[in-house]
Amino acid sequence: MEGRAAVVSEHEVLAGWAAAELETALTVPPDPGAAAFFDVDNTMMQGASIYWFARGLAARKYFTTGDLVRFAWGQLKFRLLAVEHHGDMSQAKQAALAFVTGWRVDDVRRLTEEIFDELMAERIWSGTRALAQLHLDAGQRVWLVTAAPVELGRVIAERLGLTGALGTVAEVEDGAYTGRLVGDLLHGPAKADAITALAAEEGLELPRCTAYSDSANDLPMLSLVGHAVAVNPDSALRREARRRNWEVRDFRTGRKAAKVAVPATLGAGVAIGAAVLATAAVRRRRRR
Repeated sequence: MEGRAAVVSEHEVLAGWAAAELETALTVPPDPGAAAFFDVDNTMMQGASIYWFARGLAARKYFTTGDLVRFAWGQLKFRLLAVEHHGDMSQAKQAALAFVTGWRVDDVRRLTEEIFDELMAERIWSGTRALAQLHLDAGQRVWLVTAAPVELGRVIAERLGLTGALGTVAEVEDGAYTGRLVGDLLHGPAKADAITALAAEEGLELPRCTAYSDSANDLPMLSLVGHAVAVNPDSALRREARRRNWEVRDFRTGRKAAKVAVPATLGAGVAIGAAVLATAAVRRRRRR
C-alpha cells in the first residue's frame, strides 16, 4: 500500500507542477456535464502500455527476451511501413484470446498492478497527466480509452486518480478468461462507439467533451467531441489537426521522442507483436 501511495503522490505532484505551467495557456471551465477522453499509448504514456506489460511478464519468465525483441520489431516494422489491415486486427484479436485463455482474473489484476508500478508509472507524460488534472479540477470526469485490455486501462486510471477506463473486454466465467472477447477490439471507430454509449449512460453531452490522442487512427474519437486535442501527434494526425484547426500539445523533445518511438502503439504492429508473445506464452505455459 505504501508503494501505491507513493506512486499516486508522485504523479499528483508532477501533474501539479505541469498543470501550473499549462494554466496560462489552457482553461477548462467547470462543467460536470462534460468529460475528457484520453488515449493511452503515446498520449498518456510513453510507448505502448501492452509493450511494458509484456516486458514485465518477460521478467517473470512467461516468455523470453527474444520473444520481446520480436514483439518490438513487429511494432517498428509497421510504424515504418505505416500500414494497418483488417487481417492484422483479426490476428491481434486471436492473439489476445490465446494469451488470456484460462488465466484467473485476480492473477492478471495482480500482475498488472505490479508491472504498472515497476515499469509504467515513470513513463506517464506529466504534461498529459496535468491536462487530465485540469479537467478533474473543473469537476469533469476523465476516462482512458484504449485498445489494450480494459483491466490494464483500469489499473492505469486508478493509479492516476482518473474516473475509469474503456478498453478491449475479454469474457470471464467463474473468475477465469474463456478465450472469447465481449464485442471487438476497442480500436478506431470502436472507440467512438464506446464513448457514444458511455455518454448516453452517464448523461454527457459530447459537444461539450474533449478528446486527446496521438494517432490518426483515433480520428473517429476526436471527431466525435466538441474539442479535439492532438497530443504528441503522428504526422498524419498533425496534418489533420492543422487542417481542422485543432489544438496540438507535444511533450516530446529530441532524443526522448526518438527513444519512445520504437515501443509506441501502432495498431497492426501491436497485433503482430502480440501474436508472437501469445504463441510463446502459451507454449511455455504448456511446458509447466
